Amino acid sequence: MTKYEAREKSELEIKKLTGQIAEDGVVKNGSVTFDWFVHNRYLPLKEADWKEETAKVKKYLIQADLVDAFKDVRLENIDKLALQTHLNQMAKTRSRDRVLQATAYMRAIFREAVEQDFLPKDPARTVKPPSELKETDKTTLTWDQLRAALSRLPLRDWIVLKLDMSNALRPGELFGLRWSCLDPEHCLIEIKETAYKGKIRPWGKTKGSLTKIPIAKPLVEELQAWRKQCREEQQRKKHWQGPTADAPEGFIFPGRNGGFIDSSNYRKRVLHKLAKELELPKLTFQVIRRTIATLAKDKGHVEDIQGMMRHSRLATTTEVYMQSLEDGVRTTVNSIYDELSDTGTWGPRPSEASRSKHTGREQSATTMAPARETSVPQEQDQSAKPVRGVVLEFATRMRQSRGREMLLND
Repeated sequence: MTKYEAREKSELEIKKLTGQIAEDGVVKNGSVTFDWFVHNRYLPLKEADWKEETAKVKKYLIQADLVDAFKDVRLENIDKLALQTHLNQMAKTRSRDRVLQATAYMRAIFREAVEQDFLPKDPARTVKPPSELKETDKTTLTWDQLRAALSRLPLRDWIVLKLDMSNALRPGELFGLRWSCLDPEHCLIEIKETAYKGKIRPWGKTKGSLTKIPIAKPLVEELQAWRKQCREEQQRKKHWQGPTADAPEGFIFPGRNGGFIDSSNYRKRVLHKLAKELELPKLTFQVIRRTIATLAKDKGHVEDIQGMMRHSRLATTTEVYMQSLEDGVRTTVNSIYDELSDTGTWGPRPSEASRSKHTGREQSATTMAPARETSVPQEQDQSAKPVRGVVLEFATRMRQSRGREMLLND
């Protein structure tokens, strides 16, 4: 063969061996495994659109939930049954969100395999998450439980959680705050960066995370008093390494050496310990955010709560964070019942029921009894009957008339 033909043939053989392409445009030689495709074809295309920390989380989930299960299986040998069985098994031990995420990644990976001509048909196209999934954590606390938690804390932790509860801050936003972020004159705090796993990032979880947020005026005074105490303590320490409270770049809640506090460490040392002491069902920053979003339903409009939570979508606030409370549900049910009882159906009107509570049993019986001895004409009295009684009387008359007709016909 010519030099050109030899080069073309050589490239084709190399591509077959590396699992890139086959004669019909589809890999059939079995050299491509699920693990190879994910790490060499899927992730390089997707991670360019992910932020650094987001990429770490996504890669971990894909590896733990999918790659470890189908690691050395040839790509063309994975069918719909194998994928659906894997999701069914995951649903027994994993949370609802984890299974839904795995389903989404599974579909995206195999859709990309078909698009790149590694597979002729997508086996994950019609795969569905199981109907019975473990519910995600929806723990919420009460105002009394939140106040009880605050009452047990020393000054620093008291201000940390007071600020977090008042504005539903994420832990990365809370521990990334510096004194330059505080505007005491206008009672504002500007979130400029976030702290996450030992790093300061100039971005937040969403586009609306980095913004100015209002804080209560008494909280501003408490923060200024906290700054004064930090300044005095830092002056007494001879080996203070980080910026002090006098410097704008100093952290509002510094660690031992002047750096920022690690949120996971704080959660274990303070929140988990506090939950155990107070016998709370759970106490984390996520529980606090969910609790504030739920309890704030009686404090402001839902769009104002969305702004406080800094969610880009209103549905995230209402469907994910806001939980229905038993007292609120009971109030709603009672209100609906009162409205229905006021339409002429069986039972007293709400005003009559309320009067009967204060006048005793005798007047209650008088109020509930039908007014037979009044001077109201008989025709007017019949017209005041509930609709249900009129319908039953009409149906009875119809049956009687039909019976008479049958006797006459016989």
